[in-house]
Amino acid sequence: MKNEIVLLKLGGSLITDKDIPYTPRLDKLKELAQEIKTVLDSNPGLLLILGHGSGSFGHVAAKKHGTRDGVKTSEQWQGFAEVRFQAAELNRYVMESLFNAGVPAISFPPSASLISNNRKVTHHNSLTIRKSLDFHLLPVVYGDVVFDETLGGTILSTEDVFKFLMEQFTPSRILLAGIEAGVWEDFPARTKLVKQIQLSDYEKMRAGIGGSASTDVTGGMKAKVEEMLDLIQKNKDLTVQIFSAEEHGALTRALQGENVGTLLR
Repeated sequence: MKNEIVLLKLGGSLITDKDIPYTPRLDKLKELAQEIKTVLDSNPGLLLILGHGSGSFGHVAAKKHGTRDGVKTSEQWQGFAEVRFQAAELNRYVMESLFNAGVPAISFPPSASLISNNRKVTHHNSLTIRKSLDFHLLPVVYGDVVFDETLGGTILSTEDVFKFLMEQFTPSRILLAGIEAGVWEDFPARTKLVKQIQLSDYEKMRAGIGGSASTDVTGGMKAKVEEMLDLIQKNKDLTVQIFSAEEHGALTRALQGENVGTLLR
């Protein structure tokens, strides 16, 4: 059986209460971890790399300190350490839920293994992630602070990390699981869900795609769509799905290949 590599992101809005600082959604994490376990057990050819957002953990501290824009002063470095701490706190909850579900997962904090230059990854020890996949372990990355050659320090979103992993692993699919059902043609009215976006058709619907209702220092839906279409432009066989994993079973169906939200191709 041929292996398929898939990048899955659990969005910060899905795994935390984004409107109450430092609040994980523990029941949701437990449910998602169990779905991941079930799918991996039933499909040994699926090689998953999991990423997760920072939600009400990293984003709150990051906004307070302006960390994404650069880190130079001692006060900003203190903020850098705080954002790192909060991002790692949420990662601990994610890893605990996976461990309790029986998923053999290994965390790869970007702050410990990645260097960027103007937020573009220039160095990453991706060999350790490759080794994890070889032994059917689940590598876990997340939005985190990183040292940056130009900015001193900054924040990379999970999508930023995924961009680099695309070059290293050439996955066939990227799945972005959040609480929005997908891409809305008329956000924030949310009456017209776009089931599929072809790269060539995107310009027509661009104006209606909104940002994000909660604090999000790495950009809202529009930024996500444009980042993903940029990746598709460079990797013609790649598909990206943006969907809600709020309903039990939606993540399972998406991992199995069903379009449960908006498919970008």
